[in-house]
Amino acid sequence: MVEFRIDRRSGVATYVQIVQQTKHALRLGLLEPGDKLPTAREVVEATAINPNTVLKAYRELEREGLVEARRGLGTFVRKSLGSTPADSPLRGELVEWAARARAAGLEKDDVAALFTSVLDEQFSEQFKGDHA
Repeated sequence: MVEFRIDRRSGVATYVQIVQQTKHALRLGLLEPGDKLPTAREVVEATAINPNTVLKAYRELEREGLVEARRGLGTFVRKSLGSTPADSPLRGELVEWAARARAAGLEKDDVAALFTSVLDEQFSEQFKGDHA
């Protein structure tokens, strides 16, 4: 079962963090079709957020067709995203890279910015190459 971690200092709305973390779990295969999401009550107990926030996130996931609410039973995953397993060798390389970045004195936001810029660069080049 996925455990949500809320970063109140991130500037990202709490419900969006739940949606993003659920999508990450779907991409990594940590959640699969048929899996049950934690109940709103369980999320509230673990994170001390408003139950309506959890329900808003779950409604957004349902609107996107990723989960479905089953009355009296809970919210269940309908489909997965991506195909990158959590134990991918690439993950290990990223862990090593992040450790080197941290050892070099970079803060989390610095690493995120650097990584995002490289992703944007790599994927925009791929897109240009595919449609040249």
